[in-house]
Amino acid sequence: MPAGTLVISTLATMQFSDITAQLQKAVTASTVVDGVCHVYNPHTTAGLTINEGAAPDVQADILAALQKIVPQIRYRHGEGNSPAHVMASLTGSSVTVFIENGRLQLGTWQKIFFCEFDGPRSRKVLWRIA
Repeated sequence: MPAGTLVISTLATMQFSDITAQLQKAVTASTVVDGVCHVYNPHTTAGLTINEGAAPDVQADILAALQKIVPQIRYRHGEGNSPAHVMASLTGSSVTVFIENGRLQLGTWQKIFFCEFDGPRSRKVLWRIA
């Protein structure tokens, strides 16, 4: 089973990074024709999601909505990044995409995003193709 790591350097406190092309490159190199691509994020203040990638306003809207859903209240966790932990729980830590004919089976507008909620940082994402 091919597996690997993507390194992602984020530049802002909160941002979406499109990792679709990097994952498709891994699928192509794997020679797996039909299977699945599992993607896992081992960080507690970042997430993964699949959503529209054609209009950057969608990503900005999701980040704005998450900031509204997760208010800046007095949290018990002393590091000051509790909202990032909550947002990471809401987006989740993994995605799985089917592979058919050597291509990730995403919808027309879908992209796979690494979601930074506590940046800027250097992060890693693990992938496995089966």
